Order: sequence, then C-alpha cells, then structure tokens
Amino acid sequence: MYLFELLPCADERLSKLEILGVTCNSKKVEKDFAFVCIEGTGADGHNFAGDAVKSGASVIIAQRDLGLENQIIVENTRKTYADMCAEWFGRPANKLRLIGVTGTNGKTSVTYMLKTILETAGYKVGLIGTIQNLIGETVISSHNTTPEAYELNSLFSRMAEEKCDYCVMEVSSHALDQLRVSNLPFEVAIFTNLTQDHLDYHKTMENYLEAKKRLFSMCKRAVINIDDDYSNQMMLGLDCEIVTCSCGNNATYSARSVKYKPDSVEYELLSGGKLEHIKVMTGGEFTVYNSMLSAVAALEAGIDIETVKKALSQMHGVKGRAESVPTGKDFTVIIDYAHTPDGLKNILHTFSRCEKNRLVALFGCGGDRDRTKRPIMGNIAVRNADYVIVTSDNPRSENPEKIIEDILEGTKGYNTPVKVIVNRIEAIKFAIKTALPGDIIVLAGKGHETYQILLDKTIHLDEREVINEALKEIGGE
Repeated sequence: MYLFELLPCADERLSKLEILGVTCNSKKVEKDFAFVCIEGTGADGHNFAGDAVKSGASVIIAQRDLGLENQIIVENTRKTYADMCAEWFGRPANKLRLIGVTGTNGKTSVTYMLKTILETAGYKVGLIGTIQNLIGETVISSHNTTPEAYELNSLFSRMAEEKCDYCVMEVSSHALDQLRVSNLPFEVAIFTNLTQDHLDYHKTMENYLEAKKRLFSMCKRAVINIDDDYSNQMMLGLDCEIVTCSCGNNATYSARSVKYKPDSVEYELLSGGKLEHIKVMTGGEFTVYNSMLSAVAALEAGIDIETVKKALSQMHGVKGRAESVPTGKDFTVIIDYAHTPDGLKNILHTFSRCEKNRLVALFGCGGDRDRTKRPIMGNIAVRNADYVIVTSDNPRSENPEKIIEDILEGTKGYNTPVKVIVNRIEAIKFAIKTALPGDIIVLAGKGHETYQILLDKTIHLDEREVINEALKEIGGE
C-alpha cells in the first residue's frame, strides 16, 4: 500500500513510498513500516523514532520536528494513527453496524445482553469488551476494554470477513480520550452511568465526563439513562437523536412495577402508552437498568419486542457479574467485578434486600489507581454489609498494606466488624470456612479476572478455584 493511501496529507516526495506495515510500537517496526510517534502516559513514542528508523521504518509520523529525513508532522498523531489503521484494513467498521456502550458500570453486561438479543433475531454478532472479544462464538483474548487502533481494526476486519452483521463494543473513557475510536460510525451509543473511577488518569470528574461524551458525537442515536446524575450534562449540546430511559421518571422508555428476586428481576417496560413484560434471570437493580438499556438499543436498531423479551428471559448472567458460585452448602457465594464505589454499593444493596443471615463483603482496591476512592469504598462496605473482610485486589507497585490502610480510613466510627487479611487467597478461604448458615458472601473486585497483579509478577488467581479448594478443605476437616 502506498503512503498517500494511508496518509493523504503526505507530501509528494514521500507519497509513493510503499508501506508494508503500520505501528506505534517501535519494537514491532520492520523494513518499510510507517512508525507513528504517540505521546503515552508512561512513554513518548517520539523518543523512539531513531530506533524505529534503525529497524527499517521508511517514514516517521510525528507531532514535532525530530530532524529526521523521512518525517511527516501532523497535528495529532493519535487521530492520524487511528485513521491510518482504519485505512490499512480497508475501513472494516463501515461494513458493520456498530453499537457502542460507555459508562462507569454495566458496559460488559449490556454488551452481552445486546449480543444475545441480536443473535436471537438471527444476526451474526461480534463483541469487543473487558472479558473477551468474540466473533460469533469464537473467543479472542482481550487485553484492554477497548483495544488500540490497529488491534481494533484487525478485529473489525475479521468480523467483516466472517460475515458479522453487528459489532457491540464497550467504549472506555481511555479509548475515547486517546482517539482510538475517533473515526467509527456508531449506529447507536448507550450511556449507562457515571461515577467515580479512573481519576488517576482523568484527574477530574469533568474530564471523565467529557471523555465519555465524545462517543455521542459519533453516533446517529443516543440511548441515555436519565436517572444518572450526569445525564443532563451528557445530553447537553448533542446533535444526534436522543432516546431516554428511566426507572420511574418521565422518559422515552421507563421500567414500572419492578419486582426484585435474588436470582431475577421483572418489570413492565413502558413506551408510548404500551406496556411490555420483561423478565431477566439475574438479580439486582442494576439488572433492570442494564436490560432496559439493552432492550431499548435493540428496539431502536429495529429488533421487534417479542425477540427482545425472549432473549432477555433466556439470559443467565455474565461471568464475574453477580455470578453465583455453586457451593453445595447452606450459604451463597457471589463473585462480582465491582471495583468502584458505585459498583460496590450496587452489588451490596442488591443482596441486602435478599433473605439471609449475614451479608459478608470481601474486597480490596487496585494499586497505582485512584486513591481517593479507597476510603469511600471502605465506608460503603461497613454501611451496607454485616461483616467486612478487607484484602488485596491488584496491588501492582504499591504496598498492599498501605492500600488497606487507605480503605480502613473510611470504616472508622462504625460497629460493623472488619477483618484484614492481606493475602486474597487466604481471605477467601477464611470467608468460606467461617460462613454461617444463610450467609451471602460477596467477593468484589476481581470478577472475570483469573490473575492478580503484584509488584514483581502476575500470578494465577481464579476465585472459583479458591472457593472450591476451601470447600474441599472444609470437607477434610
């Protein structure tokens, strides 16, 4: 492919260069590659342009003069890289109907619900998200919620080649801020909610909001949860058609007569004076919102209501999202990805409504991430659970005990018993071995993850395996 096909602004001197690959990673450069210098949070690609030339790069795209012979200076290399990657694969996203989901919580559940609805309607569907990427039933590992531009367009290309009709994807605030998805034509975009998270990156909630809002400048139709405190700011100034959802407020679609059970929810979906009965086989208020947003997005994309109802009634949850782990005992164990204040509050509130003995909350907070949410989550735990176990999440380069100290600041002044066990495996086993009849134990933070990131290594940690080990140890005692 010639450079001018990838980069129309290339000057005449370089436009006819034959390009054999595009990358922003200097370690992946080969002969006759185009190397795009991107300023990252940890490193600046401009500092590696010389290495890229030595490895065979025939052109360098940069935001500033590097004094190199074959350099092209552009205003924003992130946007340029996204455009070049799209062109490299023949703009495959244009061959798919895209539905994007953004928000702090609920993205994964909404995408899986949408995939189920669309497949029930007879479409082949690709999915891009936190747990894994899917092309139909083919599983492709996921490293980021929303991949970098090259990997993202590679996935779109595979989906198009395999005749996918739709792609439903989680769209992270990082991806929006870094312009990874800046050129994508979304048919429908969904806003779930906005609560404190990723402030280590965005610094302020205003910046976080503005990053999320970018998605709705790229879609034909926005589906907005207006019960969220940030919904008015999210909708302000949007040019696309806006469809609203609510539990009780006046909206385009609203959920009425909601009935909660430990393992399911039922409600009437009201729109235009017509009621439709919805049942989903997962508990929790968040399930009402997730399923309503999924249903509305599907309806707005042209799927009939009977197909929507049938698909949602057959859903049995998503791995690591309010996932009930069979124990064979007289207590219940739930695994959930809740790692934000709002997420923890929602999952604990959901199970506090259920008939039980004690609600036990086990959680930690990630290292090298927003420290301000740690005491907030500690406070939420002691106010919503009957017993709290504070442990490690992914401590990364931070001292786990220091992270726990931050969490414990929010637990002071409450009578709720709090136990600290730094090692997460030991903490889970303690929770299982000390469980009382009728207890509900919520393991929050890891969800679908099967690893733990420590200072010097990443270890295997699948909470389902730890639970089973603890159950076997109980049986041997």
